[in-house]
Amino acid sequence: MAGHDTGAGEALITVEDLRIAFGHGRRRTEVVHGVDLTLRAGECLAIVGESGSGKTVTGRTLAGLTGPCATVTARRLEFDGRDLTALSEREWRRVRGAELGLVLQDALVSLDPLRRVGEEIAESLANHGIGTRRDRPGRAVELLREVAVPEPEWRARQFPHQLSGGQRQRALIASAIAAQPRVLIADEPTTALDMTVQAQILELLAARKDSGTALLLISHDLSVVARLADRIAVMHGGRLVETGSAEQVLGAPTHPYTRRLLDAVPAARPGRRADATTAADDTVVLRAEGLTKTYQGPGGTATDALRDVSCTLHAGETLGIVGESGSGKSTLAQVVLGLLEPDSGSVTLLGRPWSGRSESARAPLRGRIQLVQQDPLSSFDPRWTVERIVAEALGGGGRRAARRHRARTAELLGLVGLEEELLDRRPRQLSGGQRQRVAIARALAPDPDVIVCDEPVSALDVSVQAQVLDVFAQVQERLGVALLFISHDLGAVRHVSDRVAVMRAGRIVESGPVERVFTRPEDPWTRQLLDALLWSGDASRRPADSSTALAGPSVPGRVS
Repeated sequence: MAGHDTGAGEALITVEDLRIAFGHGRRRTEVVHGVDLTLRAGECLAIVGESGSGKTVTGRTLAGLTGPCATVTARRLEFDGRDLTALSEREWRRVRGAELGLVLQDALVSLDPLRRVGEEIAESLANHGIGTRRDRPGRAVELLREVAVPEPEWRARQFPHQLSGGQRQRALIASAIAAQPRVLIADEPTTALDMTVQAQILELLAARKDSGTALLLISHDLSVVARLADRIAVMHGGRLVETGSAEQVLGAPTHPYTRRLLDAVPAARPGRRADATTAADDTVVLRAEGLTKTYQGPGGTATDALRDVSCTLHAGETLGIVGESGSGKSTLAQVVLGLLEPDSGSVTLLGRPWSGRSESARAPLRGRIQLVQQDPLSSFDPRWTVERIVAEALGGGGRRAARRHRARTAELLGLVGLEEELLDRRPRQLSGGQRQRVAIARALAPDPDVIVCDEPVSALDVSVQAQVLDVFAQVQERLGVALLFISHDLGAVRHVSDRVAVMRAGRIVESGPVERVFTRPEDPWTRQLLDALLWSGDASRRPADSSTALAGPSVPGRVS
């Protein structure tokens, strides 16, 4: 845990009684109420809280990006003694990037999709008059190398969509630090990244802090905060409800809201079936045998996404699939769902052939296997109401047909803990947790035997994660549906799974009962993954002992 005396220097950011409101007249709503904070050179201050707590708008305000519809007032809002409320937009452009850098959560959105990565970083240099036009491409490559992007000369010539999530995030950090700003604001910089890539990004940010950069970290992920923060400010309802050193806030919180956030961390809670040998019956609902899938990479090189992968899923059971980005998790999900054909091997669903068949031949079983994705908003028609979204899965996509299914749709919402009054709302009128519950209700509509959950909680606040994980558990216990739970979030996997399979480079390197794998991992790669699982409180309660010796050989490729 960070939290020790880092010898932080002078105050670079000073905020007193910051208030932020949106709208005008009667529609004016204040969302940040009287926030005070200080950020010093060489330290990391973390602002934590749930969605809607005000943490992101506070960070964007410090970067002059609150937006034209906002009203910002403060008794003091200063950067190195300069009054930020008095800056014009032209003056802000000189400050932003050169003295104050910003790293946002979604690098794929933040980076220009039509511009090569090296050009994006070179523009950051050009905007602040750093280097010459001839020198900047080389400096962009150097910056990519500094942030540990592999093969930086090649990556600089690629477009953002050609990079992995971790590589894009590192490229975004390279762009943000190009002008060597004294303050770096990182807003959810590791959300939706796997544990090993998270660790790399955190090491990169820690190195910036150690070099004297002041770091404002905005996150709902308490494990990230525990790794990096010297001080923590907890926001709730637009107010700071608790501040203090990382040790004090995470180890001995005083505010009930802070304690609630800590209690909701999945990794801190035991698996729901830790003491059970099995909670499922012997019926195999899904079987994969010897799956292999190869893609053609740059220059015609072959990349094995799946290499002789086998697994079985029993009725009423949850099988967790974990691994870093590029390990083959998503490819396995697509093959299991029948969206991608394997080069070799087979999949059977409910004892009947599933892979290698036409979609018309699969149609009678299509409703028996369903998908819950990471971002339901992208899979919902934004024009449709919740009623129509769920009713479509019942065979009622039109408005009139949806009305006929209203009672069943309301029943499905009840199963996932939502009120009937939400039926007439549209996706953007729902919170992230509500949208994910609607996605679960839609998946349950055809009465499936198997639900494939692909990163279903990685983008949610920690307390909302806990609620959604509990919904999965309750639905499974009531309906007996089997879950294939794919995630990089080891805490979530431990909480919901009966068994777990660890993937690396297209292979299953270890598998077994979830508590055995988490507490007595046999494969070195499993231990490395678990070492990256950082709990935000007492490190002794982490679910893996990285010093555990090899207990025996692992059997790649098969889960019994």
